[in-house]
Amino acid sequence: MESDSIPQDFVNLDEFAAPTALPSVRARIFAFLAIIVASSCGGLMGFSLTSLQFEPENELWLLFGGVIGSLVAAPGVAIVVVLVLRAMAEWSDQASARTRSARKKK
Repeated sequence: MESDSIPQDFVNLDEFAAPTALPSVRARIFAFLAIIVASSCGGLMGFSLTSLQFEPENELWLLFGGVIGSLVAAPGVAIVVVLVLRAMAEWSDQASARTRSARKKK
């Protein structure tokens, strides 16, 4: 079957495409950067808190405090990021449903 024999009814396949729940690339990049920044800030706060408790000679404890701070901050922000991306997908799905219903009314 050649491509020239495709009926004209099926040329515009955009109407039949299933909507995707995948967030945009820009949103995913911002989400990743938010997790990295939060992890860095958590590490700095953990390091600072540990440096107030221990002498500067205890470098291992300072490192341990920074790592623990980073490991606590990153999952918390990751949870919020996932919820935000899901909300964005839901909003996008509702907007596309409104657009499809508006096209059908025309």
